[in-house]
Amino acid sequence: MSFDNLGLEPRLLEAVAAMGYTSPTPIQSAAIPVILEGRDVVGCAQTGTGKTAAFVLPMLQRIPAKPGGPRALVVTPTRELAVQIEGVAAEVSKRTRHRVAVVYGGVGYEPQIKALKRGVDLLVATPGRLLDLMERKSASLSNVEILVLDEADRMLDMGFWPQVRKIIAAVPRERQNLLFSATMSTEVLRVVSSTLADPVRIEVAPATTPIEAIEQRVYPVGTQQKAQLLVHLIRENELDRVIVFTRTKHRADRVAKVLHQNGIKSAAIHGDRSQSQRQGALDSLKAGRCRVLVATDVMARGIDIDDVSHVVNYDLPNTAEDYVHRIGRTARAGKSGTAVSLLAPEEHEMLRDIEVKIGSVLDCHDADGFSYVDHRLVPSAERTAKRQTRTVFSSSRGRGRRR
Repeated sequence: MSFDNLGLEPRLLEAVAAMGYTSPTPIQSAAIPVILEGRDVVGCAQTGTGKTAAFVLPMLQRIPAKPGGPRALVVTPTRELAVQIEGVAAEVSKRTRHRVAVVYGGVGYEPQIKALKRGVDLLVATPGRLLDLMERKSASLSNVEILVLDEADRMLDMGFWPQVRKIIAAVPRERQNLLFSATMSTEVLRVVSSTLADPVRIEVAPATTPIEAIEQRVYPVGTQQKAQLLVHLIRENELDRVIVFTRTKHRADRVAKVLHQNGIKSAAIHGDRSQSQRQGALDSLKAGRCRVLVATDVMARGIDIDDVSHVVNYDLPNTAEDYVHRIGRTARAGKSGTAVSLLAPEEHEMLRDIEVKIGSVLDCHDADGFSYVDHRLVPSAERTAKRQTRTVFSSSRGRGRRR
């Protein structure tokens, strides 16, 4: 399949070529023609498969570049995702001459208000800041022709849905609706069903199945040894573009500090950091000024960095879906990558849930020269993919052995 066969206009094809896209991903091949037809779409695909371009390209072909906007609105849960989407749209608009703006919290209002006053064809927004601007009479949605809810399930999980409902109520009833996400639960579909008109459902791969190009490894380790093992793995393998995920903001700061103390340049990114600090941390990893980015789950879907070689789950996430989103930060755009999970004894049930969701058993490994000294149970090699509802564990004392 080629972009030439999807119905895109020459200016869009020029934009695609300028951005370095050579062939469409499955979600792009399936979604672009349907969106160009004006149909409502529910699109579900794994992280790192090109969902943003799948709706940005046809959307900019369908809406006019003229006063009276915004004609298209994208609502997304995090600042990082908003910036990412705006970046793709801005690149495309260099060819189409559309005006693109992004609004999100954590920064001043004035620059965003000025951008809206200058005129916008496509607006990307987080729910809270958009409602603030609407209350200030600085943003009007009366001419929106296409509404995109990006990562709708995440917005529901994060408690944004009451805000999203207010936004939906403010846009015209006659419009095209697009929902895109890495997962699409029945609860989300129940909540949004009233906003959709005969939608086309596109699911290019099971939403909870990690990208096949990712090698997944588990290292059993005592909780107090995790920092030591992380430093060892980064040094031993000479890793230089790594994202480490923790469950809490405090843990993210502490892990980044430990890495610094061991001579490994790192930066922490989480909800307590200002937007400039968060963007600075992302830029540092992209530019190679730091080797490791330590992040919390709220950042899992908003980090879009090329050539991330490894994702490390310092703590296993609370849900299997978050595991999929985390490891999707590597192996993007068809490349390979490695996901490492540091497994403490108290996290065995989380591992079981992850294995049930992804339908496979993750290999357990020892790090050379590193002993597993916690005497509690560690995962057994006898775990099989067939045991979808129960995982068997065996005990191990002293130095761990390869399983």
